[in-house]
Amino acid sequence: METKSGEDALTLPGGTGGDSCAYDPPWATVTEREWNDYRWQIANRVTDVSQLASLPGIDPADRELLRRVTSIYRVGITPYYLSLIRFDDPADPIALQAIPAVEEFTDIGLDDPLDEEKDMPVPGLTHRYPDRCLMVVTNYCSMYCRHCTRKRIWTLGEGSKTEFELSKMFAYIRRHEEIRDVIVSGGDPLTLPTARLEYILKNLRRIPHVEIIRIGSRVPVVLPMRIDAEMCGMLEKYGPIWLNTQFNHPREVTPEAAAACDRLIRAGVPVNNQTVLLKGVNDHPEIIRRLNTSLLKAKVRPYYLFQCDMVRGLEHFRTRLSRGVEIMEALRGHSSGLAIPSFVVDVPGGGGKIPIMPNYILSMGEERTVLRNYEGIILSYEEARSDGRPSARPDDAGPTPRNDVYRLMTGEVKSLVPAGNERMARRKRRCESGSPAT
Repeated sequence: METKSGEDALTLPGGTGGDSCAYDPPWATVTEREWNDYRWQIANRVTDVSQLASLPGIDPADRELLRRVTSIYRVGITPYYLSLIRFDDPADPIALQAIPAVEEFTDIGLDDPLDEEKDMPVPGLTHRYPDRCLMVVTNYCSMYCRHCTRKRIWTLGEGSKTEFELSKMFAYIRRHEEIRDVIVSGGDPLTLPTARLEYILKNLRRIPHVEIIRIGSRVPVVLPMRIDAEMCGMLEKYGPIWLNTQFNHPREVTPEAAAACDRLIRAGVPVNNQTVLLKGVNDHPEIIRRLNTSLLKAKVRPYYLFQCDMVRGLEHFRTRLSRGVEIMEALRGHSSGLAIPSFVVDVPGGGGKIPIMPNYILSMGEERTVLRNYEGIILSYEEARSDGRPSARPDDAGPTPRNDVYRLMTGEVKSLVPAGNERMARRKRRCESGSPAT
């Protein structure tokens, strides 16, 4: 993004994320005031297939099928997010999340795999877990992510819930005193007028047993200029509020997005990130590692790595569960614990979120548990005895038993180290030289 000398204008050559793109969007030259106005961003979204047809990488042969796709699943891309695309890359991860694909036109998958509507005692409110509920307060998003778990509601229009509909939700929450945590979601609730969002938060704060309010929003990623002083000042009045957003690729963590998160944090709203694991977008350990490191720099906590849901039209985004486990295993020990999210799958049928982690427990016994660390070293961990006395130790006399897991279980050795372990080699060099290993 370059500012023209002597003019209050921005030249957008189709992508702040790429240097070699020749695409010039209709709004290629705008004033800085316009660009930073979220209302201008929303008014100038790409919203129909005729605009998409002019984008690089769109095969003319696919245009008719894309029209059929977008007749079912609407399109909406903010100029800001579109500017992050590298149009010279046919597999650009930003484009894959924003631009409709012919693969969406399929019967594979389910409209509501998580059975949210079966756990919906009041229209728009899902109550699955005992102490929390989810409110869908609008169907509108500033950008419609192609991997959205609620694509089924796109056909219902872009309206928000009326005060009458919201009153039914408030009444249900008021009657159920076990609910202490309310997630306000959509659509994207931060696209609501500030006054309407305040109406929702104010009514929730009038319910004595509601302790925590969470907001689910991708606005910090796709429309960061919406996080303005007016909104932050309003949110600050109704804390504790937590915001869960969704950065899926390190290139999304722009200075603008980081500044939006900073404004939220300064208003007392902690920001967590819920990445969705998407084939071709971020299904590589190094991409997830760089993403989470970038988030920590922006003071955003990596919270979840979500397996992509089994939603109709998302099969091309889904990975095997084993891929997520591999990524988590590659992160452990190689990234700060602060940068390691929980990998979870929200199982179809309303089973809820289930954490899936690499298997670090090889054997669990009464006296010892055999563990594997991130390097593949196998270790014996001595369990506490109920009477507080140390576990019995084998007699040191006699021949040395074989060097295997048996010795770990008997306590004769504390670990089995794979040959060629670099960390142990550094230890050895340090001991031999008497100085820190390099």
